[in-house]
Amino acid sequence: MASVKRPASSGSDGGGDLQNGTIDERKRKRMISNRESARRSRMRKQKQLEDLSDEVNKLRIENNKLLEDIKIKEEACIENEATNGVLRAQTMELTDRLRFLNSMLKFAEEVSGLSVEIPEIPDPLLKPWQIPHPTQAIMASADMFLH
Repeated sequence: MASVKRPASSGSDGGGDLQNGTIDERKRKRMISNRESARRSRMRKQKQLEDLSDEVNKLRIENNKLLEDIKIKEEACIENEATNGVLRAQTMELTDRLRFLNSMLKFAEEVSGLSVEIPEIPDPLLKPWQIPHPTQAIMASADMFLH
C-alpha cells in the first residue's frame, strides 16, 4: 500500500504554528501532569515504607517482650521442676516411714492381740493427685493471683 503524503505547510498560512502551539501546550500539560503523578507515587511509596518500618519496629519490640516472657516462664518451670523433685523425694521418704510404722503396728497387733486400724498406703508416684490423708480446705486470697 502506498503511503499518503501530506503537503508540508508553509509558514505563510499560519495554521501550522497554531497547531504546533496547541500540541506543544498539550505536551507541556501532560508532562506536568506526569511529573505530579510521579511525585504523588513517590510520596505514597515513602509513606508505605515509613508505615512498614514502624510496624517492623513494633513487631520487634513485641517479639523481644515475648522472648523475655518465655525466658521468665522457662526459669519458673525449671524452679517448679526442682521443687517437684524435692517434694517427690520427701513423699517417698514419708511413705517409707509410714510403711515402717505400719509394720510396727502390725507387729504390735500380733503381739498384743488388739485390733488396730492400719490404713492402706497408696503409691504416690502412680496417682500423685490422691493424697493419703484427709484433705483440708485451702484458703485463697485475692493477692495470690497477682503474680
